Amino acid sequence: MRAMVLDRPGTPLRAAALPDPRPGPGQLLLRVCACAVCRTDLHVVDGELPDPKPQVVPGHEIVGRVLEAGAGAERFRPGDRVGVPWLGSSCGGCRFCRAGRENLCESARFTGYQIDGGYAELAVADARFCFALPGAYADAEAAPLLCAGLIGHRALRMAGADARRIGFYGFGAAAHIAAQVARHEGREVYAFTRPGDVAAQAFARGLGAVWAGPSDRPAPEPLDAAILFAPVGALVPAALRAVDRGGTVVCAGIHMSDIPAFPYAILWHERTVRSVANLTRRDGEAFLALAPKVPVRTTVETVPLDRANDALGRLRAGAVEGALVLVP
Repeated sequence: MRAMVLDRPGTPLRAAALPDPRPGPGQLLLRVCACAVCRTDLHVVDGELPDPKPQVVPGHEIVGRVLEAGAGAERFRPGDRVGVPWLGSSCGGCRFCRAGRENLCESARFTGYQIDGGYAELAVADARFCFALPGAYADAEAAPLLCAGLIGHRALRMAGADARRIGFYGFGAAAHIAAQVARHEGREVYAFTRPGDVAAQAFARGLGAVWAGPSDRPAPEPLDAAILFAPVGALVPAALRAVDRGGTVVCAGIHMSDIPAFPYAILWHERTVRSVANLTRRDGEAFLALAPKVPVRTTVETVPLDRANDALGRLRAGAVEGALVLVP
C-alpha cells in the first residue's frame, strides 16, 4: 500500500510502499476513503508529542470502508463505513476506564501516534473504538467530525451548559464545528483570531459569530467561558481577563506552549482553567448523533495523499479555512 511515513520527528513525511496490513483479533482492515489533517498530527510530526511509534503513519480522523474483520470483530461487516478517532484503545480495567473516563487511561494508545493511522491507502483499527458514521455526510465531510468535531464538542461541554457567551480563541477546524453546535444551543460565539487574519474573522461571522476580532483585543462583552483551540499558552491570561466572575477557560489542545505567569487577580472570583484530554467512545456516539440534527456542515478542501507535507505546511502557517482532508 501507499503511505506517508514519519521517519523522525522534525522531518518531512516520506512517501513509501508498505506491506498491506492484516487485521488481528478484534480488528478491522479498512480501505481509507479520507483522513482529515489535524493540528495534533503537526504536534506528532514536529516532535512536540514525545516518542511516537517508529516510522509511524500519522492521521487519526479516518473514514474507511471495512474490507475484512478479524476474529471476534463482529460489530461491523465488510462494506460498512466507519470512522476511526484519536483514541485507538484503552485497557478497560484501570480506575479511569472503570469510571467511564477511558480518555485518561494511562495505558491508552492513540491512532497516528502509537498506532499507524490514516495517511495511507489501508489502515487497521480496533473495532471497539470505531464509530458508525451518519449517512448525511460524504467521506471528506465526515472526516473532521472525528477529532475536530469530537474535541470541540467535549470542550463545549466543559465550558458549562449555562455559559451563554463563549469566546473561541483560534478559529480553525474544531472551532468552525463547535461554533455551529453552540449557535444551535442558543449561545453567542465570540471569535478571536490571529491579529490581521481578516479571512478567519469573516469565516467566523459567516458561521454566526456575533463578534470576530484579533486575539490581542479585549472582548467586547464579559464572557461566561472561553475555549482555546490555538495551542498558545499566552492566550490563557488573555482569556482569563475576558471571562467574567465564575467563568471557565478551557484549553482544548493536546499540546500548548508554556503559559506565562499571570496575576492572581485575573483568576480570583472563582474563575477556572481546565484542559480537555482526548475523548471517550461515549463522546463520539453523542456527538455523531447530534451533528446531523444541528446540522453541522464541515468546510473541507481535499488534498491528494502524496501532498500531505503541503497540507501540514498550510496548517502550520494558519492558511486553512475549515479543514484539509487527504484522499488516497
